[in-house]
Order: sequence, then C-alpha cells, then structure tokens
Amino acid sequence: MPALAFERGGYRFVEGVFQYSAGVAAAPGHRIVRVRFRKPVPLAEGFRRIERTITAAGRPLTAFCACELRSPAPFTESGFLAFNKVYVGTLERWGLFDGATNPVARSNVCPAIDPPAEPSFYAFAYTELADDDAPSFVIAGSGEAPEGRGNYRDHVVRLGDVSPAGLREKARFVLDEMERRLAALGFRWQDTTAVQIYTVHDVHPFLADEIVRRGAAHSGLTWHYNRPPVVDLEYEMDCRGISAERMA
Repeated sequence: MPALAFERGGYRFVEGVFQYSAGVAAAPGHRIVRVRFRKPVPLAEGFRRIERTITAAGRPLTAFCACELRSPAPFTESGFLAFNKVYVGTLERWGLFDGATNPVARSNVCPAIDPPAEPSFYAFAYTELADDDAPSFVIAGSGEAPEGRGNYRDHVVRLGDVSPAGLREKARFVLDEMERRLAALGFRWQDTTAVQIYTVHDVHPFLADEIVRRGAAHSGLTWHYNRPPVVDLEYEMDCRGISAERMA
C-alpha cells in the first residue's frame, strides 16, 4: 500500500485502521521528534501536555504523528473498540481524524508488572521543520493478527499456542508485518534506530534465527515485559528511525 501525504502535519503515513495508521515518515523539510515521559501520564493529562509541547514548538496540533500508550490490562474486543472511540475523539478535535482515516501511528501495550491505573501515554512524537536531518519514521505496533478483519480472535496466528514453535510463528508474522510497513514508507531494518518487543514470553529460542538474522536488532533490541492490548494476542513489535529524542 503506498504512503499518503498528510501535508498539514508535515509527514506521510501508511493507512491502517480507524484508531491508528500503520506508520509515519517525516516529509521533506521536516523531522520527527520523539518525547518520552519519565512515567506514564493518564490519557487526558497526556493530551494536554502534548498540546502544550507542540504549541510551544511553534507547530500546529496536526504535527502530532505517533504515540506509545500503556494500559492496565489487555482489553476485550468490545472494550478496545470503546477505548479507541474515546482516543480518536481528541484526534478529531485536533484536525487529525476525519471520521474514517487516521494518520497517527500508535502502539498500545500493557505492563505485566506495575501497570498504570488507567490508559496512559508513555511517549509521543511530532514533526518539526528541519532541512538537514536524516529521514525519520515511526512504525506502529503490530501483534500476531491482521488488522481490519472485524475482530482479532478469529485471525490470531496460532491462537492460544505459546509453545516455542507457536511463539516463533507469531514472531514471524509480526516481523513480516514490520517489514511490509517499513517498505511502504521506503525503509528497511537497517534504517531503524530502535526496535521494541512486547511480550511476557521467552523470545530467546527464536531471537537469533528470526530477529537478529533479519537485521531487526542491528541497533540493539528493547524488550518490554508487556502484553499486547487485546486478549488472546501474545507478541507485538514496533520500530522507529529517529535522531531527535528526549525525556519530559
């Protein structure tokens, strides 16, 4: 699928589902800046802090291009839909969501230990003007089920199978999806500056063969002891290529 221009935000995106896009890349003359909170910030307060940050940078709110969320526990299918409708409400007010297409990339995962009490922001990204920076991008998180099929459970790879063989197949699916999204924006693993894995299961049996050999760990690998956001999903990844990152 070709990337679409979102000129009001200064980036391109790969269309995904209504709650998030599959990935974003800065448009020429722009770069993506990632800001990570020192601790997760509840959704409403997080949006307020993001708005202040983007406005202080002299950018329109449509420059908001990606975020990483943390939730208390995996949602049911209906609970995830209800949450997403609340989440996109702010994006609609900011001029990012038109009721059908959402350019903002996102990951949403659930810490298995010490989770937040409510859905919260872990990090966010926006575009700023820059003429001499390296190309920058964010690939949205994906679990081991295709998006946009009406539900996850009926399409989960190796549903309920957390054996080494089952997890390996789940990981292959997610790695393939990461590569598809990267290619749609014109990038490869070699262009990433960070790759993140989210699972509570042991990845070591397939780490070398399925992840490292593909080049997905050329800049290292960050493993978060988190679950994907929907019940029945067991493995998720995202990645990015960003030179401007800071804490808030």
